[in-house]
Amino acid sequence: MSILITSMIFGLILSFLALGVFISFRVFDFPDITVEGSFTTGAALAALLIVSGCDPMLSCLVSFAAGMVSGALTGLIHTRFRINPLLSGILVMTALYSVNLHVMGRSNLPMPGAVTLFSGLEKISQQLFGQGSKVLLLGWSVDIKDVVILVTLLVAVSLTGFVLRWFLRTNLGTAMRATGDNDQMIRALGVNTKWMIVFGIALANGFVALSGALMAQFQGFADVQMGIGMMVWGLASVIIGEVVVGRTSVGYVIFGAVLGSVLFRLLVAIALRLGMNPNDLKIITAAFVFIALILPGLMKRRKSLWGRKKYA
Repeated sequence: MSILITSMIFGLILSFLALGVFISFRVFDFPDITVEGSFTTGAALAALLIVSGCDPMLSCLVSFAAGMVSGALTGLIHTRFRINPLLSGILVMTALYSVNLHVMGRSNLPMPGAVTLFSGLEKISQQLFGQGSKVLLLGWSVDIKDVVILVTLLVAVSLTGFVLRWFLRTNLGTAMRATGDNDQMIRALGVNTKWMIVFGIALANGFVALSGALMAQFQGFADVQMGIGMMVWGLASVIIGEVVVGRTSVGYVIFGAVLGSVLFRLLVAIALRLGMNPNDLKIITAAFVFIALILPGLMKRRKSLWGRKKYA
C-alpha cells in the first residue's frame, strides 16, 4: 500500500507538469520541448535556495517565475524570429542545460537535512498524530505522514485546477484559447496573438518548473538529467486523461490531465512491481504513450463498425 500512496504522490506532483503541457499542447497546439529544461530549472533553483536557507514556499515561487522566463524566451524566439516552435523549444532547452549546471554548480545537488515543504508536513503530522503513527486504509497499514502529504497535494492540485479553469474562462483566457483554435479570427478582432502565445507558453513552463521544484523537495535532490522524458510524460498524462474523461469542456480536460498523471504513474509502478527492470522505464513509458495515442482512434473505429453492423 505504501508503494501505491507514493505513486499517487508522484502523480500529483507531476500533475502540475501535465497542466503545463495541457496549456502548450492543447490550448496553443505548440510542441514545446522547453519542458525538459524548465522542469530541471525549477528543481535546480529550488534545491539551491533551500540549501541556502530560503523558505521552501518562496523557492517554489521563484522556480515558477524562472519557468515563466524560460517559456517566454521560447515564445519570443518563435514569434519574433519566426523560428519553428519545435526548434525554438530545442534552442532554449539546450541553453537551459548549461544554465542548470551553473545554478547547481555540479550535476547533482543533494539537500540532506534541509527544510522542505514535505519535511514540514511530516513535522505537522508528528505533532498532530505522534511520531511513527499509522492509519488503516482499505485494510492496509499506512504511515500517517504519507496520508497527510497526499491529502495536502490533492488539495493544492484541486485549487490550482479550479483557478486555471476560472482563468481560461476570463477574457484573457478566452483570447488564449481562441488564439490556439483560430489565430486569424482572433487577430481580426484586434488581439495580439504573438503576445498571447508568449504569455501562454510562459505560463505553461511556470507550472512545469513548479512541478520540478516539488519533485526536488520530495526526492531530496536535484539532478541535471531529471527533466529528460518529462515532455513525453506530460503528453501521456493529458492523452490518458482525455481518453478516460471523454469530455472536451475546459474543466473536464483539466481534471483529465490531473487524473491521467496519477493513472500514468500508477501504471508505471504496477509494471515495475510485476518485475520489469527499472532500466526499462523509458521503454515502458514509450509503450504507454503509444497505446494512449492510438486508443482514441481504435475506439472511434470500433464505434463506427458497431454502428454499421447495427443498421446493416
